[in-house]
Amino acid sequence: MELGTFSVSLGVKDIEKSLDFYLKFGFEIIDGGHMNEEFADTDTDKWRILRNGTTNIGLFQGVFDGNILTFIHTDLRPLQAELKAAGVQFDTEADMTTTGPCSATLTDPDGNAILFDQHY
Repeated sequence: MELGTFSVSLGVKDIEKSLDFYLKFGFEIIDGGHMNEEFADTDTDKWRILRNGTTNIGLFQGVFDGNILTFIHTDLRPLQAELKAAGVQFDTEADMTTTGPCSATLTDPDGNAILFDQHY
């Protein structure tokens, strides 16, 4: 089962402080509300996606509380069907009657949020 590209999405208090910290580890900003007109930053909500090699971290200020394990998949709907057939319970599901961008969420037994996301 291919889950997709993994990243950790962190709910941060101060995106500038978090950026300063993670950029010291060699991460580079590859996307964010400052460069993405469709999902632009607001006065209260800001986000950046960082990459170092194959490691991705999302920093999200004001967007959500807590941290989320994120899997970016190119074709989420078949994966969702496979996981459901294995008995995985979803909190929200991708609409199986549509195509294109979608997402699905679930919570693991310890309360950790997991997001499956398809951008295209």
